[in-house]
Amino acid sequence: MFGSSSKSASKGTKIDTLIGQNSELQGDIVFSGGLHVDGTIKGNVFAEPDSGSVLSLSERGHIEGEVRVPNIVLNGSVKGDVHAADHIELAEKARVTGNVYYKFIEMVRGAEVNGSLVHKQEDYQPAPKVELLSSDKFAENE
Repeated sequence: MFGSSSKSASKGTKIDTLIGQNSELQGDIVFSGGLHVDGTIKGNVFAEPDSGSVLSLSERGHIEGEVRVPNIVLNGSVKGDVHAADHIELAEKARVTGNVYYKFIEMVRGAEVNGSLVHKQEDYQPAPKVELLSSDKFAENE
């Protein structure tokens, strides 16, 4: 669809926003729908966790910042942590310098992650806050 992006990036994915090969965006971007990047983003990339939004980063694309998008197809480079609430695909030329947090992951031979791969539990809920009772309060409650 757009040059040499991953095959699955073009299957059924509507691209609403395109950052072209000769473009550089400085600052954070918040989007919904489909975002395809052939250029450079120097800032964070965000989409709502339950939005079904898709980020596709071609082999010519670069992001310097944190990425938090439900569905991600990477074939370019990211310097920063990547959070995929639903699914991430790391294609052959993907290069991530940072941690990758995912629910479902596909990783092709040649993809590189210089950081940790961290699986997020589907039903993860933070631990409830526990109030510790001092010995005085404990005695009052008996």
